[in-house]
Amino acid sequence: MSDWSAIEALPSPKLVELFEQDPDRLARFCVDLSGLHFDFSKTHLTADAVAAFLALADARGLAARRDALFAGEHVNVTEDRPVTHTEERGEGNAEDIAVARRFHERERALIDAIEAGALGPVRHILHVGIGGSALGPNLLVDALGRDDRRYDVAIVSNIDGVALEDVFARFDPAATLLVVASKTFTTTETMTNAASVLAWMTEHGVDDPYGRVIALTAAMDKAIEWGVDETRVLPFAEGVGGRYSLWSSIGFPAAIGLGWDRFEELLEGAAEMDRHFRLTPLDRNAPVLAAFADLYYTQVRKAETRAPFAYDERLRLLPPYLQQLEMESNGKGVTLDGRPVGRPTAAIAWGGVGTDAQHAVFQLLHQGTHLVPVEFIAVIEAGDTLAEDHHRQLLLNAFAQGAALMKGKQADDPARSYEGNRPSSTILLDRLDARTLGALIAFYEHRVFVNGTLLQINSFDQFGVELGKEMAKAAAKGGGDFDPSTTDLIRRAGLN
Repeated sequence: MSDWSAIEALPSPKLVELFEQDPDRLARFCVDLSGLHFDFSKTHLTADAVAAFLALADARGLAARRDALFAGEHVNVTEDRPVTHTEERGEGNAEDIAVARRFHERERALIDAIEAGALGPVRHILHVGIGGSALGPNLLVDALGRDDRRYDVAIVSNIDGVALEDVFARFDPAATLLVVASKTFTTTETMTNAASVLAWMTEHGVDDPYGRVIALTAAMDKAIEWGVDETRVLPFAEGVGGRYSLWSSIGFPAAIGLGWDRFEELLEGAAEMDRHFRLTPLDRNAPVLAAFADLYYTQVRKAETRAPFAYDERLRLLPPYLQQLEMESNGKGVTLDGRPVGRPTAAIAWGGVGTDAQHAVFQLLHQGTHLVPVEFIAVIEAGDTLAEDHHRQLLLNAFAQGAALMKGKQADDPARSYEGNRPSSTILLDRLDARTLGALIAFYEHRVFVNGTLLQINSFDQFGVELGKEMAKAAAKGGGDFDPSTTDLIRRAGLN
């Protein structure tokens, strides 16, 4: 009998009936910590389902692997390295924490120097990176920096030159600081964008454009070789993966744009979630319960997608951030020892923002033929000061959508009937600040880790992104062994 047998044999009860049968259901499947309320009661988790997943977690050694993560062991087995992003916020291996603190002190000292005018006038921060070197910083700055951002921060990831030219049109090159974020300092898109920014500065009379460059990297020697002065290279540890790196110097745009105190609050919020994940029993552990629900839907109900919706404009970049975190981490086809997984791994993550999505995609969620677990993320304290009741309507819409997905509605006209029994979870923040956002992001990181552990896959490599990039590099040099269709497309675009 496989470890999954008891889970795959779980029944598929009606959500409404689960509430009717268990008066304590709400308390059983809600968790409160760090200014966040997690409500998993509208999922199909039951006491029996949790028991089955706890048995799987025991068989998979979840507790031991969690301990190994925080101990700094090489849990990233395919790359033979530790995973040290929790050390960036002060939780984990003592030696790695000490390294992270030294790097943070170096970062803060450079920020102090910039604010004191050491690099000349700075009004604009132009950060170039891609993937984890852009998504995380962009989320932080957009979510937390709308009211009191100290610098005009732009984060550019796309190799499409239109993205850079949009920034050039509104930035003063003489007052712009170029921040180049690349773990290896070889990322093609990032280095191409960085070279174009330097050319723009030169064309507009900046005498020493390299003197206005900050490098964020784990490859300090390559940044120096490229032309960045050693004093303006902010390193981070090799064990910090790209999509887990906003806690490191990759978070520089947030640290300088929002202020160091708020960046430290972000780290502390994440550390609170780290401690919860590490110390709380699994059946009351928010990331663990969320992962159990994820796996119930992918393995038992064969759901292929999962949809988070941010009912707060300030969190509009959370869904795309989660796309990378979840799909790059757990979109794998082989186990830790290289065998085929033989079952679904990561669901396809997609989503959107608030009531906009209701008028675009919720038709499918309510009446379509796909089962899509939905996640609502909302904030009790309003982010606006408008006299009209915007925020009240926003929250009521979020809560009502979850109720409607669960309850449904029957009508004589099939086109006007709602099947119901469609799952959702809700994450409700007391307020959106650096501390709660840090805890929220860390929750998703640990949820990914639990999913990966129970599936016996490595959540910390990303070899799948390499092949297409390698072929693009070969094509750029006039080579590459392409199929007739691709060869024709290159010819039609005049690229050969």
